[in-house]
Amino acid sequence: MLDAPDLTPEQAAVFDAIELSMEHVLVTGRAGTGKSTLLAHLAERSSKRLAVCAPTGVAALNVGGQTIHSLLRLPIGVIADQPLPHPEELRRLLRGIETLVVDEVSMVNADLMDAIDRTLRESRNRRQEPFGGVQAVLFGDPYQLAPVPPSDPHERAYFADRYRSPWFFDARVWEEAPLEVRTLEEIHRQRDPEFTRILNAVRFDEVTQEMADLLNEAGARPVPDGAEAITLATTNAAVAAINARGLAALPGSTRTSVAEVEGEFGRGAFPADESLELKAGARVMFLRNDVSGDARWVNGTTGTVVGIGDELRVEVDGAVHEVRPTTWEKFRYEYDAGTKQLKKEVVAEFTQFPLRLAWAVTIHKSQGQTYDRARIDLGSGAFAPGQTYVALSRLRSLDGLHLSRPLRRRDVMADRDVRRFMGGLED
Repeated sequence: MLDAPDLTPEQAAVFDAIELSMEHVLVTGRAGTGKSTLLAHLAERSSKRLAVCAPTGVAALNVGGQTIHSLLRLPIGVIADQPLPHPEELRRLLRGIETLVVDEVSMVNADLMDAIDRTLRESRNRRQEPFGGVQAVLFGDPYQLAPVPPSDPHERAYFADRYRSPWFFDARVWEEAPLEVRTLEEIHRQRDPEFTRILNAVRFDEVTQEMADLLNEAGARPVPDGAEAITLATTNAAVAAINARGLAALPGSTRTSVAEVEGEFGRGAFPADESLELKAGARVMFLRNDVSGDARWVNGTTGTVVGIGDELRVEVDGAVHEVRPTTWEKFRYEYDAGTKQLKKEVVAEFTQFPLRLAWAVTIHKSQGQTYDRARIDLGSGAFAPGQTYVALSRLRSLDGLHLSRPLRRRDVMADRDVRRFMGGLED
């Protein structure tokens, strides 16, 4: 279950705007403005019958919801105008929903957004109302994550013919349903106004030569003796190689923990390694907040394994903690007609130590994390809009920035359609 943290006045105002209306809302904002905090609060504290979903299995686990496709029984791939199934249990469930929350909405393409709209209209038998009368609340920053582009040429032609762009904000449903945009402005991750200014310029692809020089000058400094810096790389292959080298360089034997999986979890949705290899001295990152309630670590905290025996011990900021396996639960929503409440039932469980090797992590998987120090390795170059912004914005300050090579002009890019959509909102 998600924690329900206290909100800042800015976050509380957005919560009230959602809670006290049936407006369709996009909650957006720069990295570190607390979108995830607000979503967790909404999921726990809303008085509405609310279901939470996300485009990927791991993202759905992180917010205690279901994937969009699982919740709405949608087929994989381009949906277009194909008939959609509406079994009676789906109709009962969707008739009981007042608000549908979609996290990481920037990864949802226009076709899928229209399919969400059509499924709700048809299942609820309210075909003339956008989303069948359900309030759509969307969370995400289009400047950070993009939908996966279609690889099939016929699918690309379909999107080109039907939509202005593949992005969720160009779905046809918004021609009927106004989308109220609520932008969180207060940054909680960075306190340095100069670094914040530069990050904003990277986000909007407005970096000046002076800003580039500042970034490259800061990033050229070596990692101080005794300090550790996680590497943020562009590809899974680069990350796997760095972590494998780090583990192999340590003395001693490797201990392997194999996850316990119950139910139909789905291999692609595993929240941690199914087979986790560790040694004493291994750098690790926690993948979940401390479930004991003692707040000894949070999702993204890094540490070092100091003991592997009958118990696993990890040092974090000078303190050594015993770490036990934890269980992630995969949920499915059901509607109880008797109580008129939405209920979540556990349909699968994944139990593993909440750790991954952390000499390196992909920039994509660093999403939402905060680091005091990181080495950014863009390899031959950033290959997606927002990638460099995500990497840089994980850091609290310029003092923690280390670059494997100087940033180049082509490393910084913002999607043209995002600039069109968001620019019109932020002017």
